[in-house]
Amino acid sequence: MKILGIGVDIVQNKRIGSLINNKSFILRTFGKNEIKFSKKNSNKTNYFSKRFAAKEALAKSIGTGFRNNLNLRDIEILNNNQGKPFYYKSKKIDNLIKKRFKIKRFNLFLSISDEKDYSIAFAIIQNI
Repeated sequence: MKILGIGVDIVQNKRIGSLINNKSFILRTFGKNEIKFSKKNSNKTNYFSKRFAAKEALAKSIGTGFRNNLNLRDIEILNNNQGKPFYYKSKKIDNLIKKRFKIKRFNLFLSISDEKDYSIAFAIIQNI
């Protein structure tokens, strides 16, 4: 198994907090499930900040950033039953990574954390 890409991003929570009151920002940045699950979270600023950082981290791990038809909304971060965050592998993300790295199978790993002022995310793409 080989690591194909790593990415990290840090976001100032205050910056995202000022944007989440804008419904068009939410709709063009976050997926349907992310928006749905945000309603259950009392700290929306940190919830969206962590996901924003995770989207940026994955784009960096792919090595392209947000170009070649990759948008923030294409990357969706969900949580398993224990609360662990993970990248939802949509067909678009699956095809993009397979084509970019010329592979057939891969794993995505995500770690996110936040403090009062900042949220950080770390992403790994691993060939399997």
